[in-house]
Amino acid sequence: MTPSPSMDLDAALSRARMLFSMLSSPKLRAALGARLTGREQIDIADRPTGAEHRNGTRDAAHTRSSTDAPLDRIDWLRADGQVDAPMLREVVDALSLMRSSDAILEVPRLESLPPREVDRIAASGRIARMVFERLGADGALSEAELNAGISMIAPDPALVRRDAVDSGVLERTADGSRYRLAQFLQPPVPLPLGSPALTSPGAR
Repeated sequence: MTPSPSMDLDAALSRARMLFSMLSSPKLRAALGARLTGREQIDIADRPTGAEHRNGTRDAAHTRSSTDAPLDRIDWLRADGQVDAPMLREVVDALSLMRSSDAILEVPRLESLPPREVDRIAASGRIARMVFERLGADGALSEAELNAGISMIAPDPALVRRDAVDSGVLERTADGSRYRLAQFLQPPVPLPLGSPALTSPGAR
């Protein structure tokens, strides 16, 4: 899909992340449901008044729920439970875009790889898969082609390439001139029950 010129992709994705983060909390999930159904307005009307505070109960000004502040951050949901439909539509469009083949055109190139080795290796494997997904996962690429593909996504293509090979995501020919995703070079062969594996995964 083609994003509208006015789409703020970062803001739309932030709204989606915030919503799902809130849905993961039972307390916030209940508060969100109350606001969406209008029950929150009834609860507010039932809160004690300033006069009641003088009789020993809490002042209404101090009865603000701990869920009010997080809910107030949802800019597409008003206090009366009404939603901003065009804004929600933009969130849906942004999520659809990020699941499409056009996503790479909207995501900026990585400035650097993760500093922790385990995270860097995982990222390198994903980058290698992305390159092959775009160029045809069942094909083989020369080192120059693979480097060019990686360079469109991240810096240091040589490091990404080595990480992907060392972790078993990529396989290379004996002369090191061509690369393929490992699953296409060595499809799994079923072993008889009780047979030990002949080689460990990723062994070379």
